[in-house]
Amino acid sequence: MVRKSFKSRHSAGRGAAFFAGFVLLVGPHAFAQAPAPTAPPTAQNPEQQVGEQGNDPPEVPKIRVGTNEVNVVFTVTDKHGKRVTDLKQNDFRFVDDSKPVTEVRSFRAEANLPLQVGLLIDASSSVRDRFKFEQESAIEFLNQTVRRRYDLAFVVGFDATPEVTQDFTDDPEKLGRGVRALRPGGGTAMYDALYYACRDKLLKKPPSGPTRRAIILLSDGDDNQSHVTREEAIEMAQRAEAIVYTISTNVSGTKGSGDKVLERIADATGGRAFFPFQIRDVANAFAEIQDELRSQYAVSYKPSQFTPDGHYRTIKIEARKGGDKVQIRARKGYYARAASWLSSDPAEEVRTSALAVKP
Repeated sequence: MVRKSFKSRHSAGRGAAFFAGFVLLVGPHAFAQAPAPTAPPTAQNPEQQVGEQGNDPPEVPKIRVGTNEVNVVFTVTDKHGKRVTDLKQNDFRFVDDSKPVTEVRSFRAEANLPLQVGLLIDASSSVRDRFKFEQESAIEFLNQTVRRRYDLAFVVGFDATPEVTQDFTDDPEKLGRGVRALRPGGGTAMYDALYYACRDKLLKKPPSGPTRRAIILLSDGDDNQSHVTREEAIEMAQRAEAIVYTISTNVSGTKGSGDKVLERIADATGGRAFFPFQIRDVANAFAEIQDELRSQYAVSYKPSQFTPDGHYRTIKIEARKGGDKVQIRARKGYYARAASWLSSDPAEEVRTSALAVKP
């Protein structure tokens, strides 16, 4: 099969400016018995000038994003893991790079932000025995989650190289065909696939309004052929402001080294790692992810002493409910990048030139 390097295939898009606001995706529960999703009455993804049905979209409310404004979407749970959805802005404390934020410009509970979702499925030979069931669970997730004319998703399968079997679309049927087109076989380049999905899909499709971004990564976590490292893949996900949910395909009953890798990726990006040791539990993991994606708070704030110099800035959010401390899941931070970093970083040129993607 002919392969093209990322460098040759995607160099034309590198000059595109990367938007300088920061949007986070996060957030727990179920789709197995849930009805098919319906588009919200005021909703349309602002990226889609015309939906796939050919209808002109209505406007979606926008949060103003300046060069030093950070948007974070996060989930709050109590000590029992139950979602807490009734907190107010004054219940929270927001800290950016160890300093209280200068100004909170917007705060609200968000259940209907548009989604940008990347589904990454390990199609290497190591997952052959359970591949069919995982495909069907992924298709059900897409059918229940992606709303036409509102959300966007894409499908990437990977063995030794990533392969886009369905690009961004709001059509669950096309996404399902993309999942069914995958065939297991070959080695595993999981880090390359995550790196590619964030760099060449999410980062090159910047939203024009508040949006949740998520990557669903279905794999056993055992990478043996990637050109980039685990930490480089995580860094790219953080730059893309994407939360990564990982679902382990290891059904041995004990956590292996690959599972620890999946935990690391999820934790670093504000996501969750799921370990469905029985195959039927894969659907339950997808169900919890779907519920999380619809149940968050959203804050937009101005950080103190912000400089777009590439420095990694930490994010810390604290809150209490009735005197009890609650758990908050959000990504650990973000890179204060200038708009031109993607096309001007020499190290990025070296890493990208080594990667390959199936045409």
